Amino acid sequence: MLNLNCKGRLLVSAQPVVMGILNITPDSFYTKGRENSVAEHVDNADKMMEAGAAIIDIGGLSTRPGAIEISETEESDRVLPVIESIKKSFPGCFLSIDTYRSMVAAEAVQAGADIVNDISAGNLDGQMLSTVGSLNVPYIAMHMKGTPRTMQQNANYDNVTFEVLEYFIEKIKACKEAGIKDIILDPGFGFAKTSEHNFRLLKELHTLKILELPVLAGVSRKSMIYKLLKTNAENALNGTTALHMLALQQGAEILRVHDVKEAMECIRLFTYYKEV
Repeated sequence: MLNLNCKGRLLVSAQPVVMGILNITPDSFYTKGRENSVAEHVDNADKMMEAGAAIIDIGGLSTRPGAIEISETEESDRVLPVIESIKKSFPGCFLSIDTYRSMVAAEAVQAGADIVNDISAGNLDGQMLSTVGSLNVPYIAMHMKGTPRTMQQNANYDNVTFEVLEYFIEKIKACKEAGIKDIILDPGFGFAKTSEHNFRLLKELHTLKILELPVLAGVSRKSMIYKLLKTNAENALNGTTALHMLALQQGAEILRVHDVKEAMECIRLFTYYKEV
């Protein structure tokens, strides 16, 4: 069961949930949602929540392979108006801020974000863990080696699942020492991993359940799907749904997705299949 304390509000679900992706970036790897106005982003968030998303994940800095960094100020300027506007329109919604910068995380939580989603698990900002601990919000810690610009040069493992597990054992300890109470684990599909690493990690995702923390799967429309299928991100929905079912079977409790309706259908089918 998912049970997250978001600044005193509880996000509780007996079934897996969907996190809808809301990119406030002009250079996201997937074109849908690029360069929209604040009003359009609010409308997109509304549509995702109507389709069943429990969390909306808002990011203002692209982290695709080779992505170019922008300043903290520019990142904040992108995300804060959207967070504030969504919270004003939908006070009861749950929002996460997708950032590896502690200053942006703090400003976003002050603006209304409920969860911090950090691709670096604190490795790219030494103040991140202590900041999140003081904010009293759940923390999504992802596995990655290097930075978005260099990570694919670091895709070297003897045993990818074992190394990711070891990484999280250390990160969980550091998070707890920083005062973070609710921790979610994201194995980081596509981040410093080859296609073989990604699929091995997916196949063995259940291994992370021994840590007794929620596991998030973020495979939506990624190159691990479309390169294998010899297509592109725009035509990777069917492959995404197939891998979502595999992730659910391996114990994922949160699916981070571009296409909420289809992911919710996958969860409903999986839930019925499991319980029949």
